[in-house]
Amino acid sequence: MIPFDYQPRTRIVFGADTIERLGELAGELGARRALVVSDPGVIQAGHTARGIEALRRAGIEAHLFDAVRENPTTQDVEAGVRFARRHEPELLVGLGGGSSMDCAKGINFVYSNGGSMKDYHGVGKALREMLPMIGVPTTAGTGSEAQSFALISDAETKTKMACGDKKAACRIAILDPTLTVTQPRTITALTGIDALAHAIETFVTNRRNPISITLSREAWRLLAGNFARVLDAPDDLEARAGMQLGACFAGMAIENSMLGATHALANPLTADYGIVHGQAIGSMLSHVIRFNAVECASLYHDLLETTAGTAGFPCPQDGFEGLADFVDQLVVKAGLHLKLSDCGVEATQLTKLAGDAAAQWTGNFNPRKVDAPTLQSIYEQAF
Repeated sequence: MIPFDYQPRTRIVFGADTIERLGELAGELGARRALVVSDPGVIQAGHTARGIEALRRAGIEAHLFDAVRENPTTQDVEAGVRFARRHEPELLVGLGGGSSMDCAKGINFVYSNGGSMKDYHGVGKALREMLPMIGVPTTAGTGSEAQSFALISDAETKTKMACGDKKAACRIAILDPTLTVTQPRTITALTGIDALAHAIETFVTNRRNPISITLSREAWRLLAGNFARVLDAPDDLEARAGMQLGACFAGMAIENSMLGATHALANPLTADYGIVHGQAIGSMLSHVIRFNAVECASLYHDLLETTAGTAGFPCPQDGFEGLADFVDQLVVKAGLHLKLSDCGVEATQLTKLAGDAAAQWTGNFNPRKVDAPTLQSIYEQAF
């Protein structure tokens, strides 16, 4: 018997063109003035304009904060808070990828509770209620719309801070797969690998429970079954829908069971070398699977049993090696690097990177205990 405490906080509205309901849903939350947080790429694709127009049709005043960068920092949040104070929103809308939604959550922490982003590093640090928020993901990756955490990098130290509070969870998540069709192939690849890692890692963490296991299984089925399809046929809306729903389920699994060593190893690669998160994940995931299999090979086998007999999935009898090989094949198909040396990482820096990885919070939830020496050995295998 594994105890758990599960309280869904996010209403999920899924389907093609559901972004057109943004104004209606915002109105149900009682808002008449919204701050929309989005990034230049999403704005250029026209998705932000669709969202703002939907708000305005419902009589909701919308103000756009567009100074969102990949891997948002404390500086981005501070700029967003200054913008929010000028317009006094009653609702926040994160419209874009994980960066837009995380930045919106970060703004919400500081705007609603004061102080600075560093004050909320950890869990449950917000003392006051926060503004209601709607998440509208335009990628199938982070699952941020289903989580109560904002990942914000310290602008000075480059440390990625996980700032979590149940009050920060989106009240509503709008999953509209039509918004993901315009993604460049590179973004599809990077976010897809990240989402797949979420499904695999959450299935084996030491915090796994019946709820997270159920979500991880379905996320695995949807993501592993559709990732190659969206790479080959980017206009396949059914495949896009599967990826987006799978990423959301994986995000819900994270909320219930956290992540593991793959993300602990990936974060320093982004901080020190500027390696995009999805690429860092792609280089590390199969090595972590093999490392963890010493203690949880049976769990990986159980995950593969979920899709046993389905074409395109690894066979359960191939076990963790089949799963690791399958992951590497998808990384290659996505056009990403398998070796850290091909990403510009220097062998002389592996010891430092391992020390930084050992300080990452997510490593605490890995099914096999990790420390700086073991993490360095995984970096060396990936090098």
